[in-house]
Amino acid sequence: MSTHSQTRASMVRRRLLGAAGVAALVAGILAAVSSGAAPPIPRRATTVFFDDFDGKTIDRTKWTVRTSDGSVNDEQQAYVDSDATLHIAHGAEAAGATNGALVITPRFQPGVRNGKGEQFDFVSGRLDTRGKVEFMYGTAAARMKLPLGAGLWPAFWILGTGDWPATGEIDVMENVGEGDWMSAAMHGPGYSGNTPLVNRYYYRRGSDASAWHIYSVDWSDRELVFRVDGDVAYRVTRAMVEHHGRWSYDNAKYLILNLALGGGYPASVNGVKQPYDGLPQQTVDAIKAGRARVLVDWVRVDRR
Repeated sequence: MSTHSQTRASMVRRRLLGAAGVAALVAGILAAVSSGAAPPIPRRATTVFFDDFDGKTIDRTKWTVRTSDGSVNDEQQAYVDSDATLHIAHGAEAAGATNGALVITPRFQPGVRNGKGEQFDFVSGRLDTRGKVEFMYGTAAARMKLPLGAGLWPAFWILGTGDWPATGEIDVMENVGEGDWMSAAMHGPGYSGNTPLVNRYYYRRGSDASAWHIYSVDWSDRELVFRVDGDVAYRVTRAMVEHHGRWSYDNAKYLILNLALGGGYPASVNGVKQPYDGLPQQTVDAIKAGRARVLVDWVRVDRR
């Protein structure tokens, strides 16, 4: 066999092995969605972060709970560090999770003030791994169960430590209370805010955002591939990004989980202005009743 033929045959074998590996990984992910177990670690990968929320409280060696020091995006909540908004659940409250679940619960609390003295009627939870776990490239994934209700804005995202948007933002999952879809997006210099790099993913028939799903992104120096339960939700190449501005994804970033309420993105979808921007009375009632909760079974980062 000629050197050229050997090379081509080797390439074909690698492609076949790659396809088989991807198929096995997707099968593992689908099994994990229903069982609650984390999907298998890809071959030649190293897990650099994992939390399955199996303790009694949030592991503060991995996460920092953030409090608000200024309002953004016209959101209607102040973030607080409180067991009322962030806690670890077990048993029936964490049904469908493996060993426990992080629960983010917004609360109606009129008159609360953030660090800048701005007044809000709601509090909620936000936590991140900044300064504790930061990484560049790899696969970041979380198994989550989202609340339904117009104006609820849960997110699983990745952010750099520099100035925004130059530092680059990767929105693995955003949902604004719509049951049938979620969105993935990227923000950077020249493509921030109402970014052109955004796409909706519609859940498989028979499911919606309130079921358990695995949200993930495969991040390399060439592209980012967003997935839901292993299905490709959005693929963004370096060339696509650089059509709009500078590629800002060759720097270390950290993980964020939060539940915002109302504000610019939800309002642009639902058109609600009263009683709060992007937040209708029906959702306010759900928050008052404690029904608007995000559950997170586990979060993991693997690097090859």
